[in-house]
Amino acid sequence: MKKILVIQNKRIGDVLIASLIAANIKQLFPNSRVDYFVYNYTTGVIENNPNIDRIIPINEKELKKIPNLVKKAGHIRRENYDIIFDPYSKFQSKFISFFSKASIRVGYQKKGKTSLFNSYTHNLHPLEKKTMPCGKSIEQRVHLVDSVFPLETPIYTPKLYLTDTEKKYSKLNNYSKPVVMVGVLGSTPQKSMPYSYIVALIDYVTSNFEVNILFNYAPNQKAEATKIYEACKHQEAIIFDLYESNIRGFISLMNQCKLLIANEGGSVHIAKALDKPTFTIFSPYVLKSDWASFEDGELHTSIHLLDEKPDLFSISREDRKKIEKDPTVLYNQLTPKIILKKLIPFLKHHIK
Repeated sequence: MKKILVIQNKRIGDVLIASLIAANIKQLFPNSRVDYFVYNYTTGVIENNPNIDRIIPINEKELKKIPNLVKKAGHIRRENYDIIFDPYSKFQSKFISFFSKASIRVGYQKKGKTSLFNSYTHNLHPLEKKTMPCGKSIEQRVHLVDSVFPLETPIYTPKLYLTDTEKKYSKLNNYSKPVVMVGVLGSTPQKSMPYSYIVALIDYVTSNFEVNILFNYAPNQKAEATKIYEACKHQEAIIFDLYESNIRGFISLMNQCKLLIANEGGSVHIAKALDKPTFTIFSPYVLKSDWASFEDGELHTSIHLLDEKPDLFSISREDRKKIEKDPTVLYNQLTPKIILKKLIPFLKHHIK
């Protein structure tokens, strides 16, 4: 039996799409043991996954302390893994890979980056551009497996696996109208559109469609979400205080919603893995070609400022890093009027 470790120390969406490594490797080695080493706040998106045998959670801040990193690398080494996949290839994961003793270690060599360690036996170059509808980020996870162990029928669609109890989630049962979840704030300020713009979008939807709007926001964003709620015209159509405190609860809640409108991030990946329609609003600094997945203009669609104004700014890595520091000026140009041109047809297709 092969022992395999996937190291994915990143955010919720990254961990969810990295579950495809397990789905694909289990096709080749169905009797293998596949473990995932992830941050403790991301474990919910891979719990109950039949392709993953064990989840090893770690505190993000603790892993960045060198004594803790060395100790954890020692634990991993003693597990005697045969294969390690490292899709993100950051310092901590490279360190763990190098000291693991695994005979096959697969990761990416990022352009312009050098490593103190010969971390990988298979040092891959990131894909230049996407070639599949799933988007480059998903394609790169599958490429990690396929480059070393060729796949006859690669799996590109991430899935979430709900328990019977989760499927019976009932907190939305008292709402007769379709419930549209709206991510009123991004996971970071740089991914959050201007408050007045999100208010304008919500006001349009509640004025023209028979729906309830479910506000989605993080616990530490409640004060800001409240400001948005208080500025909305039709508060009677808004569900504000229905909130789940953990990822599994959020997954159960999302599974009962009609669709999702949100800034690009983990909630979008979760909705897609549940086969829910999504309308994604991209922050100007985020590469749409990397993160826009399975878009067909109907089930999943999105908008990016460069869709409408392709010559406005460069998408080079250097320019995007500058924009990420303060995308406000560019975000202001992605007006509600521009967004509604795409959002209205999307809603008309899904809200009958």
